[in-house]
Formats: sequence, C-alpha cells, structure tokens
Amino acid sequence: MTRPSAVPTVQLDNDTVKVTEWRFPPGGETGWHRHGMNYVVVPQTTGPLRLETPEGEVTNQLTSGVSYFRPVGVEHNVINPSETEFVFIEIEIKSSSEASGENE
Repeated sequence: MTRPSAVPTVQLDNDTVKVTEWRFPPGGETGWHRHGMNYVVVPQTTGPLRLETPEGEVTNQLTSGVSYFRPVGVEHNVINPSETEFVFIEIEIKSSSEASGENE
C-alpha cells in the first residue's frame, strides 16, 4: 500500500538545534528513518500516531502541547492512522561537536 508523504518544513537550523514542522495528511507517513540526534517532539494536534519499528508496531495517543524526548538512534516509520491532518514540531538537539563543526 502506498501512503502519502508527511511534509517537513524546516523552521530553524543553527549550530544548536534544528526545528522542523511535520504535517501528516490522513494516512501519511515519514518513511523509515534513523535519528542522528537526540530530539523532542511537540504535538500540535491531539490524536493517534502509529510507529513501525524494528521490534513491531505501536500506536500512541498524543496530546497537543505535551512534549516527549527520544534519544539518538531511534529507527522508525511514523504514520498518521486518522482521517484528519496531524501536525507536530520536532526539535533536534545538536551535540557540541556538531555545533563546533568537528563532525563536518
């Protein structure tokens, strides 16, 4: 089954953080990816998001404005299982070595 793609819009990208707004159309997905930085998600919508992970699948109920943290290395595909748009802000935290340019 082909799903529509979630749409990322980078709002800020500096030496310290990268802030991206993610908009998921109904049934939309990010596609499989692995996070290269620690990150915080701030939901802008209340509702379910489904995660496909190497360990299996889980659906979480998120609440607008209630943030959560995930560590570097998380691998998953994020899917909006609902019939309405889902939006969240992702704040990736750059390490001090990335911020100083040591990893470039």
